[in-house]
Amino acid sequence: MSHAKSAVIVVSSLVTRGSVGGRGAVFALERLGFPVWFVPTVWLPWHPGHGRATRVVTPEAEFAALIDDLIGSKWLGEVGAVITGYFGAPHQVEIAARLIAAVRQANPAALHLCDPVIGDRQGEAAGGLYVPEATAIAIRDQLIGSCDIATPNAFELGWLTGRDVTTTGEAVAAARALNIATTIVTSAPAMMTKSAATLLVTPDDAVQAEHPLSPAAPHGTGDLFAALYLAHRLDGFEPVKALERATASIFDMIVRSVRAGSDELLIAAEQDVIKHSLAQVNLRHIAVPRRPPKPAGRPA
Repeated sequence: MSHAKSAVIVVSSLVTRGSVGGRGAVFALERLGFPVWFVPTVWLPWHPGHGRATRVVTPEAEFAALIDDLIGSKWLGEVGAVITGYFGAPHQVEIAARLIAAVRQANPAALHLCDPVIGDRQGEAAGGLYVPEATAIAIRDQLIGSCDIATPNAFELGWLTGRDVTTTGEAVAAARALNIATTIVTSAPAMMTKSAATLLVTPDDAVQAEHPLSPAAPHGTGDLFAALYLAHRLDGFEPVKALERATASIFDMIVRSVRAGSDELLIAAEQDVIKHSLAQVNLRHIAVPRRPPKPAGRPA
């Protein structure tokens, strides 16, 4: 009998139709054998990119009560990691931070992956944010500084650090400015033409994974990547191997979904590529100056 895997808490959005946010993350983690505790932050009928629709945010008192129930549960020690993604309101961030602290108290080895879903270069609001600035600030101030792994896109990394992120060197410098163990920049500046890049940055290394760019890729690739990368790390893969495996699965999923003409990632129909993908990605170690060593902290 195989050893049971630790549970993962996913704190993110819930859509009725589609595979973005928590829907994609939960499916991928469960496909890879991880029990999942899902904490929805907002309920939407579909991704906002498909058109405006009703948005239901859990009120503060109810959200806090639910989190307090989880914190006080007898099963909290089962949790080996927490993923935080999209938040519906600033108050949810502080409440989620309490949950993460409780998980770490119950299991000091537990990891927190923060996917700061706050905007992109095509964001609706000024500056590319598609969440209220107060929510973005709460994520930056209450989650990013204490997480083990962060997975911002290039715009989010620039906003979080106040730096330009237009070249690979700038992306590495900005990622290290976050001062956490592992930062993975999705939609990073690519070094090859017509390519998509994902950049893994640690205090001692920087590795870029690239694959051909697929036009009209469906939404949700960042949510799915975060779940896959975390799952591979929990399964014992080193950071670069986890990067390679997760990126290959994402590339494969995008190609298959686009080929089928889908406006969503086909995570159910093409779920085999979540488990294993034969897609090829190019890995390149980036030669950039290392930052000075910092005191030992939490590994990731």
